[in-house]
Amino acid sequence: MSIPTKSEAALDIMKKEYYPETWTGGLHRVLCMQGGDDDGSYAKNSEAPASAITLCKPMLLTAIQSMKLFFNNNEEGADHDSLRIADLGCATGYNTLATIDMVVESLRLRYAKECSLEPEFEAFFSDLPSNDFNSLFKSLSAKKSRNYYAAGVPGSFYYRLFAKRKLHIAVSLSALHWLSQIPDAVVDKASPAWNKGRAWIDGAKEEVVEAYAKQSEKDMEDFLRCRKEEILQGGILFMLMGGRPGSQPPENQLGDPDSRAKHPFTNSMDQAWQDLVNEGLIDEETRDGFNIPAYMRSMEEVENAIRKCGGFEIQRMEYKTLVEHSEDKQQEWIKDPVSYGRAKANLVRATLRPIVEAHLGPYLSDQLFKRFEERVSSDFTLLHKTIFYGVIVVCAVRI
Repeated sequence: MSIPTKSEAALDIMKKEYYPETWTGGLHRVLCMQGGDDDGSYAKNSEAPASAITLCKPMLLTAIQSMKLFFNNNEEGADHDSLRIADLGCATGYNTLATIDMVVESLRLRYAKECSLEPEFEAFFSDLPSNDFNSLFKSLSAKKSRNYYAAGVPGSFYYRLFAKRKLHIAVSLSALHWLSQIPDAVVDKASPAWNKGRAWIDGAKEEVVEAYAKQSEKDMEDFLRCRKEEILQGGILFMLMGGRPGSQPPENQLGDPDSRAKHPFTNSMDQAWQDLVNEGLIDEETRDGFNIPAYMRSMEEVENAIRKCGGFEIQRMEYKTLVEHSEDKQQEWIKDPVSYGRAKANLVRATLRPIVEAHLGPYLSDQLFKRFEERVSSDFTLLHKTIFYGVIVVCAVRI
């Protein structure tokens, strides 16, 4: 029987002290944006989703202006006493509240103009049970006025959340690129799809990418099937999700080399995990067992899922790109790389901390983000690169 070395013994103690049970009960119990309102919260680091929403706002307003008006109880089983709107994957803070305000106000004005009436509105804020609904409701209660009744609906949007023909408008903004689970094969050490040395799939081997693509296909079909049941005929489904150019295969999730080099899920993230391994804080199996549950679909993949589901007619679908930050901000960070590293680390904390902490525990989670910040701050080449985030915007009518 061999006697463990000092470093091995220290690692065993570290595991017992800091490692929780990994994602007990499923990914849906831990996947969420970081709550609260500190520097590492999603509320303070959601500029990119806000920019994406601003980019697609004209499409959403056009959809609202062209949608069917509901004011008669002429469909069996339907209740049109109020108009019901759901934000699926609402997270916390300004983005979801601003979106619901915009939808409600646009509908209110249209009904007043075309029907000389003002219906009541119900808004449903839905996300996984792990979401920080307390922060969301505090923001909601702080609003001076709102023209709708609000409710929270905890649950995965890959399952049914509402009764049949309940919703008039369902929006999902910057959420559908998050998968319902890591594919089983990817977390099986004996599988060819074991994603060794990587936290994500960009540039990964064929078996890993195929497993993610298959999971993405199933998730998209499940999402659409559920909304098909919940949305009234003539209602609107509006989706904004991370996407990739149609010219790029799934293994190239990000499109251009600069985006691949600078994206927070790729090089610096893998280097930070390797730093923990090199320092003896974790072993390789722990590193390899962590995978980011995100997949950037192509427009073809989304369109195929909609056609296969049936029940929806695509009114408009576009692929768009947005830059990560302004030119002024880039010049500011070139002068102060440390502040850039801190900002980038806060962005990663906002999106990944809950699942990293579920995998490593609080102490090692903090160590990972510190290594990430150090890596980004010390790589001056990153400051002269620009990330272009790709998004797919879809407006579909329930037929």
